[in-house]
Formats: sequence, C-alpha cells, structure tokens
Amino acid sequence: MAGKLTELTEKNFADVVATGAVLVDFWAPWCGPCRMQTPILEDLAGDVAGACVIAKVNVDEAPALAAKFGVRSIPTLILFKDGKAAQQWVGVQQKDVLKKALA
Repeated sequence: MAGKLTELTEKNFADVVATGAVLVDFWAPWCGPCRMQTPILEDLAGDVAGACVIAKVNVDEAPALAAKFGVRSIPTLILFKDGKAAQQWVGVQQKDVLKKALA
C-alpha cells in the first residue's frame, strides 16, 4: 500500500487494531468509490500521524475479515478503539467527518 496507510491482512489485523485508535477501510481495487476514498484517507493519515493508525483491508484478499465484521458494501470504514469496533461508516466519507471521530 502506497503512502501513509497500513495494509492489513488476516495475519496482522488483530495485532494492529489491539491498542489505540485504528481506522480501517474495507475496500477492493475494482471499486470506484474505494479509489475515491483512498486519497482522503492518505491526507487524513498525514494529519493524525502518531495519534492513530489509518489502515486498509482488501476484501478480495481477506474475505474472512470482511465477513467477521459484517462488511456487505464497500467502502466500509470501521473505527476500532483498543480492539473493539466503535463506529462504522458505509460509502465514501469526507476527511472532516473521520477526523472528528478520531479526535
């Protein structure tokens, strides 16, 4: 994954979301809205570097993770706080909405 976003897989997911705030984007490369969301997340990651992690899960490569969190539409963003899902959005989200949730 290019830029400031952390790529999550079924192997590293639990470790990455275990502590602190982690915003996870469930996406796929063929999804147009997902491609619109990525630059927003990269910009946000620059603003919140050190305070929280912005990460992505490719649902084609990690279908079990998508199923575990009930992801039926993409992009779906889930904010994890200390390993627990705290908030969820479906569809493209603007930076200010996500930044407010991370504050």
